[in-house]
Amino acid sequence: MLPRIIRWNSVPYIRWLQTYICVIVCNLIKENLEQNEITNVCNRERFLSSSCYCDSTRNQTSRGAGTTAKEMLDPFALIKDEVSEITYRLRSMVVSEVPELTSAAGYFFRAGAEGKRTCPTVLLLMASALRIDTPESIIGSKNELRARHMRVAEITEMIHVASLIHDDVLDVADTRRGMDSLNSAVGNKLAVLAGDFLLFRAFSAAGSLDNTEVVSLLATALNNLVTGELMQMTITPAQRCRMDYYLQKTYYKTAVLISNSCKAVAVLAGQTAEVAGLAYQYGRHLGIAYQLIDDILDFTGTSASLGKGSLSDIHQGIVTAPVLFAMEEFPELHEIVERGFDDPSDVATALEYLAKSRGIERTKLLATEHAKLAADAVDALPEVEDIVALISRQALKDLAQKLIRRTK
Repeated sequence: MLPRIIRWNSVPYIRWLQTYICVIVCNLIKENLEQNEITNVCNRERFLSSSCYCDSTRNQTSRGAGTTAKEMLDPFALIKDEVSEITYRLRSMVVSEVPELTSAAGYFFRAGAEGKRTCPTVLLLMASALRIDTPESIIGSKNELRARHMRVAEITEMIHVASLIHDDVLDVADTRRGMDSLNSAVGNKLAVLAGDFLLFRAFSAAGSLDNTEVVSLLATALNNLVTGELMQMTITPAQRCRMDYYLQKTYYKTAVLISNSCKAVAVLAGQTAEVAGLAYQYGRHLGIAYQLIDDILDFTGTSASLGKGSLSDIHQGIVTAPVLFAMEEFPELHEIVERGFDDPSDVATALEYLAKSRGIERTKLLATEHAKLAADAVDALPEVEDIVALISRQALKDLAQKLIRRTK
């Protein structure tokens, strides 16, 4: 149990939570939980016969053999039925004996509150992109493999939502996804417990995969999420001015979960270490690009478009890429950044310098570079002729472009 003297928003609490989760994971691996019965399998025939896929192939046929995969579908539309199925299953996976905990844990899985569901979309597209012939003796049937990949997507989404809940508690955030944050709706204590409960459910499901490497990848991602939060909480004035420190923290807080989950998808598919590494690199660069655009939108977006307060980072003393780039052009910003924006006049001054700088533009260029590196990782995958794999690979590349062009 957590000692009463440790506050929920303190560094000791975060370190206690990190140790607590590691203990849970170790116990799950040791116990080697039996694989749960997998229901609602979405097999290859369902994908091929889905309305989205049929429309795309019908269009390809009518246009002739010269049609390329790039002319296909919106990445989110390609597998929307499976992603919706994951969302439906998540609602049942977070049911607790305590109704209040069930309601809190399922807060962001309710209809209309699910968000963009980017993580499940990326992971299922990656799974389809890796449709490379592998003996069934290694991976089991294709139907079984798809179900296991969907389970990874469910686990990843639960960890992701748990991290958002805990972040909102630590940041004392009022809104999330255009509505009240969970801590604002139910209080900090129940919100923290809901996040912990989601992590427990996630790793219980991970144990059912009966693959210690996958569990280790997910546990490492969670450990790094906590490390990233600690890096943000304990940052020194000198570290606040360093781009390399910012990028490492960004990787831990935003990119590590999707990158390790992409790798987990490849591991479950029996892929080589090289292919698994490419899947990891795609997730890494996609996650960093996503956060860089988030950093831009914190300055250029509105509270309505973001679903949370604008300028929230700088008002919390968090320095992001646009300001760091602006500081390179205007060294006088250095002293202001070191102080951490506790003084409102420092915030106003920093925004004036940012407006005169190329900070926003250079951040967008950096995000574009990472999106290209994500696409390069997809292009480096072994060649295939499978039409589903080809469409999914193009969708992954298009998704990277879509995410860096977003305005909310």
